[in-house]
Amino acid sequence: MPKSIASYHSLARSIRDDDGDYDADDVDSTEQHDTYSSTTPTSPTASRRLRPNRMSDLDLQGRVPTEQSSLLGNSHGPFRSYTSVPSSVPGTPRPYAARHNSQNPTASIRLRHHSRVGSFSMRLVNALGSERRQALESSMHDSKNSFWHDDRVWYDQFTSTDWVHDSIADAYRVKALRSRKDIRGKIQAWFDGAQGWVLVAIIGCITATIAYFVNVSESTLFDYKSGFCKTGWYYSKKKCCAGASICDEWDHWSSVVGPNRLGDEGTQFIAFVVSVVLLAMASCVLTLTTKTVIPSAISLATLDENLGADVMRLDRDEEGNKRSLSPVQRYTESQRRPPMVYYSAAGSGVAEVKVILSGFVLHGYLGVRTLTIKSLGLILSVASGLSLGKEGPYVHIATCVGNIACRLFSKYNHNDGKRREVLSASAASGVAVAFGAPIGGVLFSLEEVSYYFPPKTLFRTFFCCIAAALSLKFLNPYGTNKIVLFEVRYITDWQFFEMVAFILLGILGGILGALFIKASRIWARTFRRIPTIKKWPMLEVFLVALITGLVSFWNRYTKLPVTELLFELASPCDAFTNSGTSLCPTKEQIPDVIWYLCIAFFIKAILTVITFGIKVPAGIYVPSMVVGGLLGRIVGHIVQYLALNYSHTGLFGTCNAEDNPEACVVPGVYAMVAAGATMTGVTRLSVTLAVILFELTGSLDHVLPFSIGILVSKWTADALEPLSIYDLLTDMNSYPFLDNKVRPIFTTELGDITPRVREERVIDISESPLIPAKELREKQEYLHMAGELDGGLPIIRDKILVGLIPAPDLEFALDKLENEDNSLCLMSTQVHWNTRDDEEEEDNDPTDFTPYIDPAPVALDIHSPMDLVYECFVKLGLRYICVLRDGRYAGLVHKKAFVKYIKELEEH
Repeated sequence: MPKSIASYHSLARSIRDDDGDYDADDVDSTEQHDTYSSTTPTSPTASRRLRPNRMSDLDLQGRVPTEQSSLLGNSHGPFRSYTSVPSSVPGTPRPYAARHNSQNPTASIRLRHHSRVGSFSMRLVNALGSERRQALESSMHDSKNSFWHDDRVWYDQFTSTDWVHDSIADAYRVKALRSRKDIRGKIQAWFDGAQGWVLVAIIGCITATIAYFVNVSESTLFDYKSGFCKTGWYYSKKKCCAGASICDEWDHWSSVVGPNRLGDEGTQFIAFVVSVVLLAMASCVLTLTTKTVIPSAISLATLDENLGADVMRLDRDEEGNKRSLSPVQRYTESQRRPPMVYYSAAGSGVAEVKVILSGFVLHGYLGVRTLTIKSLGLILSVASGLSLGKEGPYVHIATCVGNIACRLFSKYNHNDGKRREVLSASAASGVAVAFGAPIGGVLFSLEEVSYYFPPKTLFRTFFCCIAAALSLKFLNPYGTNKIVLFEVRYITDWQFFEMVAFILLGILGGILGALFIKASRIWARTFRRIPTIKKWPMLEVFLVALITGLVSFWNRYTKLPVTELLFELASPCDAFTNSGTSLCPTKEQIPDVIWYLCIAFFIKAILTVITFGIKVPAGIYVPSMVVGGLLGRIVGHIVQYLALNYSHTGLFGTCNAEDNPEACVVPGVYAMVAAGATMTGVTRLSVTLAVILFELTGSLDHVLPFSIGILVSKWTADALEPLSIYDLLTDMNSYPFLDNKVRPIFTTELGDITPRVREERVIDISESPLIPAKELREKQEYLHMAGELDGGLPIIRDKILVGLIPAPDLEFALDKLENEDNSLCLMSTQVHWNTRDDEEEEDNDPTDFTPYIDPAPVALDIHSPMDLVYECFVKLGLRYICVLRDGRYAGLVHKKAFVKYIKELEEH
């Protein structure tokens, strides 16, 4: 640095007048000479507007310089080149500063170009920048060999939300809003407070409208497998026949084809199988259009929110885009890990919604394209008759609606923390319209998907669910003027001896749920890893649909839609029959019905396992309840049979053999208890499910049996399989999810996971608070190649942490520079440009990066217990934690690195 200081002072002396002041003409001529030197790119100067001298320019010659003089002048002289910034200045970007991802080719913004020819920073860059850049490049080159193995962060395709950053930014926005005391200010404050209520009301209404469209469409398409309505092709069988079981208006395919060798039943069978396969394949084709490929080894960029992710181009093109790695290096690094491929419209989406609400970004999951394709694909997949439900996808669809609706108000659109509060309410409205259970929807959001749920969000979530339920009531999708999926009423109260059966159902439901999770894991790791199946997911859908069509046609309870089947299983009887396989049998017919139900149970259980995870929109809520309902109905009929035949033993209370079969035992109650227990074993929902079952049945007397079955099921399932189905999906898809409900047992401290300090990962302002922009760009690109799109660069002075600048904000600030190669950037929050309040000074200096710097990043000592680190990441929602040793900077731990550490703990 001595050579740089000397060269700077020679420059300053050459433009100094005899009276000790600067002359503008001399400055211009000297700057023009510098601008057109061999080491500096040319810039136009003819049309440059003269600006007044900055105080920083004048102060540099306040004293006779020596080799020990401060590069930025003497702060104790008659002039101060820098003034202190008040401690209240936010360490976050300005609330209304529009942010654009510079990697985004379609979302680039035309920035106003600021001529930096006459700037203070440009005149110093050649003297100060070259040696520091050479040192940085040397350091980066030396560390390249070990960098890719040691510091590669996990889940580089995801970025995380900094909840503290967003909370502070919103606090400054509210503070500025409330500072106005006039009428207009009060109106603006009132409107700002009303935005949340308006937004959730809009979300609830739109979600109900989509649910109505899906319900009506899928019921009509489902009935097409057996025939069509003569009076209107768009009518479902229920609407065409007005609920009658025998209807002349409904024309079966066998009558359309006419007599043939197959017979009526054979023709109906062929039509059924073909319809199942065609509808399932059509749904799969739609779903595959949402394919997203994320190369793990290359930093990604998004075209926009709706089109998923694409590979970031690092080559320098005609427009001046830079390349941070050579083609050979880029290719080599990109081959280290396979790309991640996912289909945003496939599955239920609840696991992905949980990850997003925990603070991570999954590109393409909540956009318009995903919403449209998932809604259409869900209609086809449910209508196909596969063993899947539409209730889980409703949560994803409602969250998409919430994410898109947030664009209406900048308060939520530009703040990820506030946006996730709205998404929590949106997810709840999905459950509200799926089950017709608004209170259950609120509890679902609180218990299952939400990561941060303040009291005001609870109330807005409740309002959103009520708005959705009222809208659905008005639309009347089921034609019954009811909003519930199905409604049953139990008149006969349960007896005390049945408590043993309810506990048994809880145990069986927990076992069934745990076995389903284990079977899903085995199926995914064996069959789905067959190269052909993995390469062609449509082949798996075809095979599953074909098997479903072939085996489901012959049993009434596997052929019915899952919601109608669950309704039949849970309904009480008012008439009993001696023939057929009705669920209202006499005492003599009970064994035959039990055997028929056992066949349906095994078929449904196997089909549910192999169907879950195929590339179509598919939920697991109702299919798991159907499997449990079949099991419960079997147990209920067994208890009913025993009570009727052995009532004289006194073990069955007041049961009398001469009464009708349901005078003592109602198998429908057993079906509901087992349905709730099995769904609990699969999803580990507890209070939410008890409330949903209560809202479905409306029976206050049976809340206790439902609750007991759910409690026992959860205990049993947790003992057999610690993971729920959503935890399994999160692990199998390698989603970065930091669970706030399960705390690992730590035996280490923060220093054990803190990487060593590297020069290319910090900004050192010990010698000068002015850092060349080119050096900052290299550091920022280094973070990108490490996968830390949302990382940060600590700012240190004499090894003391004095601030931190997030990588996205640094990239945004650098993109505003016109002449990046010849600019110095101010990187200290303790000082700032002391410019004159002159009208000619139109814009803030773009080389002043202090608005983007966090002056007080959260830091912990290197010996901090890991439990404290866990609490900081979970409770505060931090993106990273700085590490100190004896008050000096010792490293930085990113949230994704901490998640990786947690996963390794679980594995060991």
